[in-house]
Amino acid sequence: MKPLPETREVLEQLAGQGGELAATLTLMGEVTQEVVPECVGLSLAMIEDGLTFTLVATNDELAVLDAIQYLDGGPCVEAVDRGERIGVEQSDLFNEDRWLMYAQASSCAGVASSLSLPILSGERVVGGVNLYGATADAFRGRHEELAKALDASAEGAVTNADLEFSTRLEAAQAPSRLQDLRVAEDALGIIATNQDIDRDTASELLKQAAARAGITEIQAAHAIRRLRDL
Repeated sequence: MKPLPETREVLEQLAGQGGELAATLTLMGEVTQEVVPECVGLSLAMIEDGLTFTLVATNDELAVLDAIQYLDGGPCVEAVDRGERIGVEQSDLFNEDRWLMYAQASSCAGVASSLSLPILSGERVVGGVNLYGATADAFRGRHEELAKALDASAEGAVTNADLEFSTRLEAAQAPSRLQDLRVAEDALGIIATNQDIDRDTASELLKQAAARAGITEIQAAHAIRRLRDL
């Protein structure tokens, strides 16, 4: 698996930290595919920074999986062959098998199953790993093994919650979020220096100022930095 272009961009911008994170992501992709060869995507979300990094299967990997699916059948093949329009009633939303069938039929871009594992620091959730499989049973019976390999928790595992691979969209926004983080850090430094206070107090002042103005903290941070640059 290879990083999305946006993920690669952010990793390059993170200097030394980015190199370490890139190595971690590569290792996570390798160990995941050792356990689950059918894995076609992996996203690592960092809650504190609001950044998501995503690896996806290469075209060659996807082509091999497509060939296997057409030989042995699979959710996308089955949905096309049956030509069935699947209706969803309100009661169906609570029927796991019915919902899974609907989700698989609507996500034929190589993803037939997903597994979300939280990453803990003590009892606090600090991140999460989302895995995406090309077959419906890719992660079945492998939660514990994957959690151990990825230093995550199997207790909070959630299956098939993201068959649309929505974390790709989060990863695509990572470059702009990283820029916002840097602007926010600059703004806190400006406030702290100008008012001779620590950064925690500066952060609280920025939050209060943004709330009173009816804007986001990031918008306020951008305004503060623009004023400095005048």
